[in-house]
Amino acid sequence: MKERLSRLKVIRKLIKSYRIESQESLLVYLQKEGFEVTQATLSRDLKLLKVGKISDGRNGYVYTLPGEDERQETDQSLAQDFMRGYISIEYSGNMAVVKTYSGYADVVAVALDTLAMDEILGTIAGGDNCVFACLKEGISGEDFLKALKTRIPELEE
Repeated sequence: MKERLSRLKVIRKLIKSYRIESQESLLVYLQKEGFEVTQATLSRDLKLLKVGKISDGRNGYVYTLPGEDERQETDQSLAQDFMRGYISIEYSGNMAVVKTYSGYADVVAVALDTLAMDEILGTIAGGDNCVFACLKEGISGEDFLKALKTRIPELEE
């Protein structure tokens, strides 16, 4: 999961820094940054980041990241997904367990992963009703909960 989050950050940086017209050219930039990914993986990454193409004003198109309004809309959607499935959060050491309604573990895990919180190393969705979140070294459960509440204000614990 760490590599994926790092790769997503690099993709954002590359799209902001360069005029990228195709997945092939983006793959070349990613290789220069040390990432070896397939076109299919890159395609999924671009979809996850909601990357679009806009006219370059000439005869081509370039990749663009969503605007701040769209990013806020995405975060709101992720918060809704999280809240729809969330029951409670408990933690010990650098491990947090999010208990979910039956069948919502995957939805809650995807929401946490997509929020790309710096406090989380990665998540594992249980088969049905819980998500394990491994927190970074030095991050307490209280730190995680505080950060989560800043991203999802309606969260009450």
